[in-house]
Amino acid sequence: MSQLPRFFDIAIPVPMRQTFTYRLPERLSGQDVEVGRRVQVPFGNRTLIGVVLSEPVDPELDPEKIKDIQALLPQESQLDEQQVKFLLTCARYYHHPVGDVFSQALPVLLRQANDIDLRQPLCWQVEPSLSDDDLAEKLASIAKTAVKQQALFALLKKQGAMTWPQIRLSGFSKAQLNALLKKELLLESRLPSKVFRFEPKLVATENKLQLTTEQALVVSQISQHLNQFSCHLIDGITGSGKTEVYLQVMEKVLQQHQQVLVIVPEIGLTPQTLHRFEQRFNVPIMLHHSGLNDGERLQTWQSARLGSAAIVLATRSGVFTPMPNLGLIIVDEEHDSSLKQQEGFRYHSRDLAILRARQQQLPVILGSATPSLESLHNAQLQRYHYHRLTQRPGNSKLASMQLVDISTQPLVYGLSGLVQQAMRTTLEKGEQVLLFLNRRGFAPAIACQECHWVCECQRCNRPYTFHHNQQLLVCHHCGSQRRVQKQCQQCGSVRLSPMGQGTEQLEQRLAELFTHYKAVRIDRDSTRRKGELEKRLEAIADNEYQILVGTQMLAKGHHFPNVTLVVMLDVDGALFSYDFRAPEKMAQLLVQVAGRAGRASKPGKVLIQTHYPQHPLLQDLVNNGYEHFARFALMERQQAMMPPYSFQGLVRAEANNAYLPEQFLRDISSQLNNSECALCGPVAAPMEKKAGKFRFHLTILGKDRKSLHQTTQLLIQLAEHHPNKNKVRWHVDIDPQDMSW
Repeated sequence: MSQLPRFFDIAIPVPMRQTFTYRLPERLSGQDVEVGRRVQVPFGNRTLIGVVLSEPVDPELDPEKIKDIQALLPQESQLDEQQVKFLLTCARYYHHPVGDVFSQALPVLLRQANDIDLRQPLCWQVEPSLSDDDLAEKLASIAKTAVKQQALFALLKKQGAMTWPQIRLSGFSKAQLNALLKKELLLESRLPSKVFRFEPKLVATENKLQLTTEQALVVSQISQHLNQFSCHLIDGITGSGKTEVYLQVMEKVLQQHQQVLVIVPEIGLTPQTLHRFEQRFNVPIMLHHSGLNDGERLQTWQSARLGSAAIVLATRSGVFTPMPNLGLIIVDEEHDSSLKQQEGFRYHSRDLAILRARQQQLPVILGSATPSLESLHNAQLQRYHYHRLTQRPGNSKLASMQLVDISTQPLVYGLSGLVQQAMRTTLEKGEQVLLFLNRRGFAPAIACQECHWVCECQRCNRPYTFHHNQQLLVCHHCGSQRRVQKQCQQCGSVRLSPMGQGTEQLEQRLAELFTHYKAVRIDRDSTRRKGELEKRLEAIADNEYQILVGTQMLAKGHHFPNVTLVVMLDVDGALFSYDFRAPEKMAQLLVQVAGRAGRASKPGKVLIQTHYPQHPLLQDLVNNGYEHFARFALMERQQAMMPPYSFQGLVRAEANNAYLPEQFLRDISSQLNNSECALCGPVAAPMEKKAGKFRFHLTILGKDRKSLHQTTQLLIQLAEHHPNKNKVRWHVDIDPQDMSW
C-alpha cells in the first residue's frame, strides 16, 4: 500500500517574501526529513538549494501542481532547530526574503549542489614520534638564515596543531611550511572532530596579566551572569585592557566546555586578536572572514557546527555560525559601522548577536572606547549592564589632544609647520608617528587648469580618484576604471593636474620631507594581497617603519606601543554633514585614532589639523572627552525625536530613469492610510546617481518598533502590487546606519 504524499515548506533563495511547498517523492520517502535539512528543488528552469522549514499537513495548492524535491543533501550540512528559529526571526525583523536570509547564513559552497568535502580542515604540528636526538639533528638542517622557518617551528611546538589560515595570519608562507614538512619535522593531519572538552593545561597562565581593580570588578560581575541571558556594555577608554577582560571571561566559559563566538568589525583586527587568543589558549580557534576562500570558510562552519571549534573569531557574517555549545558572544568595537551589512540582507551584526544570545539564554559582551548612542541609551534604561574602565594599566596615560588651526597658514604636502616640527622631534627620539588620512588613492580628482573641467564617472556623476602607482582613474563608488586622461575633454588642454591628496600621495611626499625615515601605507589598496596586512603590521611592530600612513584600517583596535604622535589630516568634512549620525561617527573616529598614541609607558600626543578650531564639536571632544559629548548628543537626539528615541526604516528605490523611483515611492506613501508613523519623502539620495541608477529614499519614523514594523509591512504590500514594481529595484532597510546610499 502506497503512503500518503508528504509536503514540505521550503525556503529557497529568490527575492520573494514567501516559502514554497514541495512534495517528497516516493523514492525518497524512506529518509528522514527534518527541519533545517538542505534539499535540492526545481524552480522554473533552474535547480536551487533550499532549507526545509516545516511539514504542512494540507497544502493550499492543488497537490497535482506541486513539484517534487529532487534530492536530500547530506545530514552533515543541515541546520539545527535553534538556528532555523533564529534565521526566521532575522527575516521577520528586517523584512527580507526568508530564502535569501537562509542562503546568506550558509557558506558559499553549501549554496551549491556539488559534492562537498565536509571533512575537518588540515592542520600541522611538530612530529610527535621524533626522539630528542632526531629532533635536534633535523633542527640542525634548518639553515641559520632561515629565521622564518625556525620561528614557525617554535610557534607550532608551543601552540600544537594549527590550520593554514592560522599559520598564514601569524605571518608565515606556504613555502616555509613546506620546507619544514620536507625536513620531516612536521606531521600533517586533519583536526580531530571530537567535541571540545576543557583541560587546565590548555590555558597559558604565564601570559595572564594582573587585573586592575576596575577590570577585576567587571570580570566578577559578568561571571555572575553566565548560563543566562544578559547584555554587558564595557565602556573602556582606549588601552584600558578590554581584551584582557574578554580573555578572563572566556576562560570561565571554556572551563564549562562551552564555545565562544568573538565578532570584530574588520579583517585588520583579526591577526592581533588571534595572536592574543593563541598566546592564552591552546584550544581549536577557527576564523571566519572575507579574506578566507570558500573552502576555508566551510571548514570553519563545519568545525563550529560539530562543536570541535572552541573559539570562532569572525567578522560580521560570523554571527550566523552554528555552534551547538555556545556559551558567550563578544562583539568588539560595537559602535563600528562595519558591523552593519549595506548590501542585500541589511542586518546589524551587533543587534543579531544580542538577539541570538537572548534566544539561547547566554551572555553577550559589547565592548568599545566610544559606545554607540543606541547602546549608551539602552544602558541608561538599564537594559544593559553598564561597566566602565577609566584607567590604563601600568604607567600608560591617555594622549593629550591639540587642535592645529590651518586656516591662516601654508601647508607643505598637507602638513602644517607645527605638525612637521612635531614629527621631526618624535622621529629623532626613535619613536613612531601615525598620520591618519581617510582618503585612499593619490588624489580625489583630476582637473583642467585652463577651464576647470573635472574628470567624472558618467555613471555616478562623481570625480574619478587618481591612482598613481597603477596609472588609473578609479570610481570608488561603482568601481569603474579608465586610463589617465592626457587631454581635457572640454577644451583640449594638456594642463591636467591632480587635486587634493590621498594616502598614496602622502606616502610619496613623506619620502621627500623625511629622507632618513621609512614610511608604510596601510589602506585597502596596499593590503589587497593575501597576507600583506599581517606582514606590514609585523614590520611596524619590529620598528622597520617609523612613519605610518593609513585610513580607518589603522584607526581601530591596533596596538602600536612605539607610536607616540598621531596626526589627523582633513577631518573637517564631517562637521557639516547632512547625516544626523555624522557628529557621532566623527567623535568616535577622532577618539579611536587618538587612542593609537601613547599606549605603552611613553606619553602620547594627538594633533588635529582643522580649518574650524572653534567648532563646538571639536572643542567639546578635546576639552571634555567622548562621555561628555555623548551625553549632550543624546539630549539633542531626544529633542529632535531621532534614534534612539524613535525607530527608523528606509524604503529605497532605484531605476535608470529619475522619474520612476520617485513616482514609485510617492505612490506607495500616498496610498498608506492611518499610519502611526511619520513618512518623510520621497527625496533624492545624497548621492542621487550611482552606477547609472537614480536613487530615492522614503524614511519611516515610528515612536515604537511595533508601529514601525506594521507600517513597513503595509508599504511592502503596496510596493509588491504597484504596476511599476518590475521597472524599479527597491528594498527595505530597518535601523539604517548609512543615509548616503
